[in-house]
Amino acid sequence: MDLRLNQLKPGEKATVTGIETESALRRRLMDIGLVENTVVECVGKSPMGDPVAYLIRGAVIAIRSRDCSGISIRKSG
Repeated sequence: MDLRLNQLKPGEKATVTGIETESALRRRLMDIGLVENTVVECVGKSPMGDPVAYLIRGAVIAIRSRDCSGISIRKSG
């Protein structure tokens, strides 16, 4: 069962299974290496809960929750 990236909790890892976002955002995500089969780890949330920091291909990237809602993931087990 696929989840959305914004459902990942700090310390959890997942694999990206799909990206269904607008084309400009999709391009930016691809530029930072967020493509299908990429492993991501949630490393922390801001005090207000948004944005959330993710470890993506060795870099920590902050992404807004609404932008994460279009990214499908499968949790690593």
